[in-house]
Amino acid sequence: MRVLILGGTAEARALAAVLDPRPDVHVVSSLAGRVSNPRLPVGEVHEGGFGGPDGLAAWIHGNAIDALVDATHPFAARMSASAAEVARRTGVPLLVLRRPGWTEEPGDSWHRVASLNAAADLLPSLGRRVFLTTGRRSLPVFAALDGLWFLARSVDPPEPPIPGNVRILLARGPYTVEGERALIEDHRLDVLVTKDSGGSMTTAKLVAARELGLPVVMVDRPAPPGGVRLVTTPDAVVEWLGGLAADRRHDG
Repeated sequence: MRVLILGGTAEARALAAVLDPRPDVHVVSSLAGRVSNPRLPVGEVHEGGFGGPDGLAAWIHGNAIDALVDATHPFAARMSASAAEVARRTGVPLLVLRRPGWTEEPGDSWHRVASLNAAADLLPSLGRRVFLTTGRRSLPVFAALDGLWFLARSVDPPEPPIPGNVRILLARGPYTVEGERALIEDHRLDVLVTKDSGGSMTTAKLVAARELGLPVVMVDRPAPPGGVRLVTTPDAVVEWLGGLAADRRHDG
């Protein structure tokens, strides 16, 4: 069975590590190239994207792909929509692998919003020195807010020019609670803005915000495409692939 993983996440790498040694599976992991020097999964890797749904459909056909796993970032809505469209068009089975979102705990002060623009609208009522962890492409949404200062953390630098009220911090998780607490205290930050990405690599900032009493503006993740099955663990993907293989043997 030839499996294409649309990846770039820790879950995608874990899935590739499980599947690659198996003699009955050939796995290809696709990375869109949004991050320089990404963490590479084991096995065959396709880098650089496909050029939209048409390109993805052509690549799947040309490479005789039997199953498609969308294990992209929870906020990669365009890629997920393309995967769903291509699955409908080609008939290749699709499964979405998404880690669960974060859950508010006692002591948290979260303000959930539906979009980055809604987060920007809310911010002036919550603080003046902002810890911004929503990615380098989100910076223009916030940088024009008068009277606010931002510490914006991202893996890669944003495109210049950088507004004067923004300091860029380049870093890659996982992070520690002690480190996040020190970062907040050293920069006198009084509000955190983040996306509900889920996972354990960046939860330390939420713990630190809770301990220090910071409000958190939490941008909700987009809903997955309609009509697709969603699972939360690589083991569930392996089980799904086993069912597909059994169906193929039965049909054969």
